[in-house]
Amino acid sequence: MSDEERRIARATLPAGLRPETLAVRTALPPSQHGENSEALFLTSAYVQPDAATSAQRFAASEDFTYSRTSNPTVRSLETRLAAMEGTEAAIATSTGMSAILLLCMGLLKAGDHVICSRSVFGSTINLFAKEFGKFGVETSFVSQTDLQDWQAAIKPATKLFFAETPTNPLTEVCDIRALADMAHAANALLVVDNTYSTPSLQRPAEFGADLIMHSATKYMDGQGRVMAGALCGPTRLIKDVFGPVMRTAGMVLSPFNAWVVLKGLETLGLRMRAQSEQALAVAHWLEARPEVARVYYPSLASHSQHELAMRQQSGQGGAVLSFELQGETPEAARAAAFHVIDSTRVLSIATNLGDTKSIITHPATTSHGRLSEEQRRAAGISQGLIRLAVGLEHVDDITDDLLRGLSTLKNR
Repeated sequence: MSDEERRIARATLPAGLRPETLAVRTALPPSQHGENSEALFLTSAYVQPDAATSAQRFAASEDFTYSRTSNPTVRSLETRLAAMEGTEAAIATSTGMSAILLLCMGLLKAGDHVICSRSVFGSTINLFAKEFGKFGVETSFVSQTDLQDWQAAIKPATKLFFAETPTNPLTEVCDIRALADMAHAANALLVVDNTYSTPSLQRPAEFGADLIMHSATKYMDGQGRVMAGALCGPTRLIKDVFGPVMRTAGMVLSPFNAWVVLKGLETLGLRMRAQSEQALAVAHWLEARPEVARVYYPSLASHSQHELAMRQQSGQGGAVLSFELQGETPEAARAAAFHVIDSTRVLSIATNLGDTKSIITHPATTSHGRLSEEQRRAAGISQGLIRLAVGLEHVDDITDDLLRGLSTLKNR
């Protein structure tokens, strides 16, 4: 056995490894230098040994020729994501929204129909309703939790079911297995946005989902550093359908961002468990506060889909919760929410989530701010709603920071 063959053989992982190990070990084989940390390949092009080889590699589309089509660092990330989600393949994109764009460009055409939860991220609603509506793709928005609503929306032209579970920001959960069976009976595909849970808590493919979408900007990076997205699924779709679109349209992830996410994935399991525990403690604390009308968090027994969430999400609720402040009018509720948010001194006022730093935001004016008031009402986004993405600060410092605003609401 040559040194090269020995190097590649040594890098081949045994079958049956757990997700935590896959998150650390899955990647392309190391180079001839034997680096232990995955290499960062900052190159736009690759020198070919001769014209004939160059022609072969460009025709195959799998070899490294140009970084818009393939890059070793990006390939390592894709290999790792597929292993963690339990799918055949994955394709990395520049953002989570570009992953949905790639999905739709690869699978849909004028006249096709999509069924989408009305509780998904605001930009997802706009992409389906506005942007793809321009090109003759029709989208029906339905209740996240009402299976009959999904069934009633099916048409002969239905090609995709799209769900986000748990949803942003109300943490609504869908029954992935039931939706997968329904979609397949209609000759459609089920796509699940798994950004909130990540494969550390939930693997939608195990429940029948055909494709899994991620905004890797969030928990996969984990420290708010870069933007990234991905689609995970069968090779026939990832390589044969989305690959050609990616090569032409160029929603490609940069090698540097891929390398950052690779490093983030190594601690994903630890972070998700720790942040889920923190979020549950904060959720219990909020439920006991008289100023709070309602708390939305899947691990709470009060959550309407608590049992389903615990089955699908490995018994954990994730790191995002939302809570409702009441007001006599929408304007009063919004003023109360702004007061609580503005009173914080530790939490970050931002629209991202998935960071080690806790982030607080007002969904009605940020993530869902570009929706109409009718769309916000349909999605359950009130002016008194606050979303909290719980980080790794001490939990008492998080609750103390929230208390600054909650305890002074009556004194405004």
